[in-house]
Parts: sequence; C-alpha cells; structure tokens
Amino acid sequence: MSSDKSAAVAAATLPPVDLRKGVNGLDKVVLREARGSSAEVYLYGGHVTSWKNDHGEELLFVSSKAIFKPPKAIRGGIPICFPQFSNVGTLEQHGFARNRIWAIDTDPPPLPTNSTSKAYVNLILKPSDEDLKIWPHRFEFRLRVALGPGGDLMLTSRIRNTDEKPFSFTFAYHTYFSVSDISEVRVEGLETLDYLDNLQNRERCTEQGDAITFEGEFDKIYLGTPTKIAIIDHEKKRTFVIRKDGLPDAVVWNPWDKKAKAMTDFGDEEYKYMLCVESAAIEKSITLKPGEEWKGRQELSAVPSSYCSGQLDPEKVLQSC
Repeated sequence: MSSDKSAAVAAATLPPVDLRKGVNGLDKVVLREARGSSAEVYLYGGHVTSWKNDHGEELLFVSSKAIFKPPKAIRGGIPICFPQFSNVGTLEQHGFARNRIWAIDTDPPPLPTNSTSKAYVNLILKPSDEDLKIWPHRFEFRLRVALGPGGDLMLTSRIRNTDEKPFSFTFAYHTYFSVSDISEVRVEGLETLDYLDNLQNRERCTEQGDAITFEGEFDKIYLGTPTKIAIIDHEKKRTFVIRKDGLPDAVVWNPWDKKAKAMTDFGDEEYKYMLCVESAAIEKSITLKPGEEWKGRQELSAVPSSYCSGQLDPEKVLQSC
C-alpha cells in the first residue's frame, strides 16, 4: 500500500474532531479529513497552528522558537488580529483576541447548506471584565475552522455587537504560509493596486504591473484587493490560492534578516521559509451598531503549480486555479 493510501486509511479510522493537549498543556482541537488532510487549532488565541495536505506536508509556517505560553501570542500559523490590526489604535499590537482563551461554541450558527465537512470546530470569544477595561465594548466573536473534502482550510469569523452602543474595529487573518525559499516565491493578484507602505510611515503608493517578488524586507497593506490571491512557490511547484469575502485589504509581510534577528520568538534564518499574506479589513474600519453582525471569511487551498506556472497574467492564473 502506498504511503498516500495508508495515510488516508489511517485518517479514515481516526475521529474527524479530537480535543487533546498541545504544547505546554494548552488545549487544542485536531481536525482530520477522510482523505488525510488535517489542521490543528489551539483554544489559546483561536489559533490555527497546523494545516497539512493529504501527503502530510505542513502548509503553514510556525517558528521553531514560537512561545506557546500566555500571554505571548504564538508566532506563526494563523493569528487573529482583533479588534485592532498592528498599532492602528490604542490597544496592544494586533489587539487581544490572539492571546485570550477561546471556548468551544455550544450554540454555533448553522452549517452552510452545501457543507459536507465533518472536520470542523466552532469557537467563541466574549470579552472579560479586564478586556472591557481596555476596550469597553461587548461582543460575541464566533469562529468556525473547517477542512473541506479536498483539504481546503476555511475560517469564518462572525462578530456581533452585543453592546448598547456602536463600535468599530479592524481585523486580519495574519496567515503565515510555509515556502521553500522566499526568493523563489511570487504573489499574483495585487498588481496595479494602491497600497500603504508600512516601511515608509504608511505612505500611499501604487504597485507596478509585475507580480510581487521578494529581495528584502516587505510590509505593505494592499487596498481594494480581489477576492482571490495566488502565492506561487517555484521550488515546491505549489500554488496557494487565497479566497476571501468581507475582507477588502491584504497585507504582505516578510521581516527579512535584520528584523528576524530582533525577534526573540523567531529564528534568525526563518524569514527565508515563510511569507505572510493576510486577508484583512484595515483601511476602513468596520462599524457595528447594537445587534449587528459582521462576517469575514478566508478559504485556503494548495494546488500543484503545474496548473498555474508560466502565466504572469494574474487573471489567467486565478481563473485556472
């Protein structure tokens, strides 16, 4: 029996959802799809830390120096930035959702009518009394993490205002993708768009017509982005396709060598093996009136680059993916 088949047989005999202990005794949920793909979600941060395809290959980057110990956020995977992206506001960097303990949601929203997945988990975060002191707004944040039949990873966030007054927030899925070599990677779908350059005091600029490649530190917020973005890894012959809804912006980030060495929870050379492309709502904050709900969705898939290689036209690339 081939290793792929044996992996699928093993996955089929394991439960699709399994609550267990992770690093430092933190609770995590393991999701398994029948064909062999898997994901891991820590209740600390509502944080996806692993997404593997049916060959068992890890598709997300988590630093070897990541600190799985509250209150430090986990370095890598998919941190959730809420209610504030970066330092755009008065809260700590990227808000507090990524370093709070989430709960299993016992009254989740119904599954989509076309959903066939059994590998999913529903989490919920509500503000504590301490949270209300630093951000005085009551909310319910519901997060569903699901694996599709083809191994796609889907994250759906629903944020409801349960307060008596409106509030505004910014948001991002701060996704760290695992890549073979950052110098061999290109991002397509963001050509000719306006962006805010975080390395130039958020100066507004316009991207040129070519695909994005990487030769140094990179930190830009692209505005009014399409619903699909592709990350093409030439060496691994793999393309990640990001599909998103309700998230008009996209952050592209790699710290490069100097910033990498300055981070205690990040290896000096690890910048070569990761790229963040983050589905986000940053430029225009989201405002919810009492009782209103916002929904932001991200779906990640990984396909062989033979489907997408050699085409610099992002429309062609994304149509063929």
